[in-house]
Amino acid sequence: MLKINENPPLIWPQVESVRQFEGLWWVAHTKSRNEKALAHDLMAKNASYFLPMTWKVRHQSHRTIKSLLPLFTGYLFFCGDDAGRIELLKTNRVANLIEVIDQEGLIDELARFERALRAGAPLIPHRYLEKGQWCRVIAGPLLGLEGIVVQTKGDTRLVLQIDILGQAASVEIDVDMIEPVEKQAEQTS
Repeated sequence: MLKINENPPLIWPQVESVRQFEGLWWVAHTKSRNEKALAHDLMAKNASYFLPMTWKVRHQSHRTIKSLLPLFTGYLFFCGDDAGRIELLKTNRVANLIEVIDQEGLIDELARFERALRAGAPLIPHRYLEKGQWCRVIAGPLLGLEGIVVQTKGDTRLVLQIDILGQAASVEIDVDMIEPVEKQAEQTS
């Protein structure tokens, strides 16, 4: 288990937004429990990546253990050229490389996750949704963030999705802080 300061950054190299990376995006399906090690390898090669992670707290034998875990187990998002892709494969940490056909769509999705994580939103894995009300946050630290709103056990959650993976994560949000929008508006987020 890594110490807190030994975890790789969510984004490498450090930039304002994943939108600034140059090259093509790929989804690296990693070998079991290799997401962070792959991120460290890519840092050493100065290759661009995004690894969404979230804190998990568990209690064991009168101790509290806090771990930073990948939000999407087994996946890391890589951006680069063919030479970078070959370097990624040379790490021997990748089981499969998924080509991204809709580059702009993936960048929009990743930017939503990046924004929520930078704002400190406590994202948790969530069931992937096919349909739901598309909404925009109109106040607070997540202002402008868009996603699907769902009601669960008395709370309202904003669900962010990665379509290519068929996976999602959600954050609790006050219903007064969101407004419905048309799905086409997602391209501006």
